[in-house]
Amino acid sequence: MSGTDHQPTFAARTTIWLRRMQVMTVKEFLQLFRDTVVLCFMVYVFTADVYLAGSGVNLELKNAAIVVHDADGSVASRELSYRFRPPYFKPDGAIARAGEGVRLLDQGTEMLALYIPPQFQENLENGRPTAVQLQVDSSNSVLGLLAAGYGARIVGEFGLEAALLRAGVAAGGEENLPVIQDEQRVWFNPNQNDTWFMSVSELLTDITLFAIFLPGAAMVREKERGTVEQLLVSPLTPFQIVFPKMLAMTVAILAGSALSLFLILKAVFKVPMHGSLLLFFAVTTLYVFTTAGLGMFIATLARNMAQVGMLTVLVFLPMIFLSGAWTPPEAMTYWMRGLMYISPLHYFLDASFGILLKGAGLETLWDSVLAIALIGSINFSLGMWRFRRQFQ
Repeated sequence: MSGTDHQPTFAARTTIWLRRMQVMTVKEFLQLFRDTVVLCFMVYVFTADVYLAGSGVNLELKNAAIVVHDADGSVASRELSYRFRPPYFKPDGAIARAGEGVRLLDQGTEMLALYIPPQFQENLENGRPTAVQLQVDSSNSVLGLLAAGYGARIVGEFGLEAALLRAGVAAGGEENLPVIQDEQRVWFNPNQNDTWFMSVSELLTDITLFAIFLPGAAMVREKERGTVEQLLVSPLTPFQIVFPKMLAMTVAILAGSALSLFLILKAVFKVPMHGSLLLFFAVTTLYVFTTAGLGMFIATLARNMAQVGMLTVLVFLPMIFLSGAWTPPEAMTYWMRGLMYISPLHYFLDASFGILLKGAGLETLWDSVLAIALIGSINFSLGMWRFRRQFQ
């Protein structure tokens, strides 16, 4: 009998290969379910953390405290100060001295101080130029910019009405004048609700965090327990060792994403989901599976779980800063915008917001999905190369 008669057939080899993959995948699921600390952390992140980000972070201007120094005491000055009212502003009364407003702004008890000069109404009636001063605490630059912008708009509208009234145009008569009408149409988030953006952004960053951390932690756990050498001397290939880990972690992350989508985003925050959820989970699967290559690369450098956590933060934070989730790309310097295009999270944000809020399909988002696949392939190949090289 020849030696070739003892070689297993292709079907037999395929059956053995699939059986090994099945056993290793079940092993990874069991290992994950036994790690109660990681499971509790995942449940917290995909529920409470997303809820806190959506409800606790608010970039809208609401009830900004304002004090007024009215040195005129006229009908016009009272009318102007009255226009700074809720929901954007919260009047906190009048101040007697001009310098008192600066002290209140320094203490942080007030956000704005409005100063109306003497003879304010008289100057308006006689057509003489007059000015009011609005001091804004911009230690929070976002809210300070909004407050200054809203205040400038209120004063501008008041000045326009006063000029029309002096020209003999009654209230509402400006419709007969040649004016430019500014009609804005807001799409995808008509109420400009920050909760929608913040909650979805937090979910996507959480997916990125676990896509990097879980594969790295699973691999280092084998090192700490001394079982990775046993796996390497077994008939298993490096792919058969790594792929089940990534598969198990991907399924766990998809389950956490579904929990966050339906329990927090949809049920609590009423975030609309205009697009295909099947497409969203498909893109998420591609993103998680490819980004896991970074976790494998980290696992080859780390010796324990603590080092995995520190290296994950080292990789994770630049991805967030360069994604556009916290800082608009237009506000970045040109060289940072160049680095942004190598962050897979940047394309994952575009694709996810396009699917969930805009209802876009693959025909629109194909370039973002392609970028995720290309960058992810590089990350995955880098992780596999490093893993093979470490244990050769």
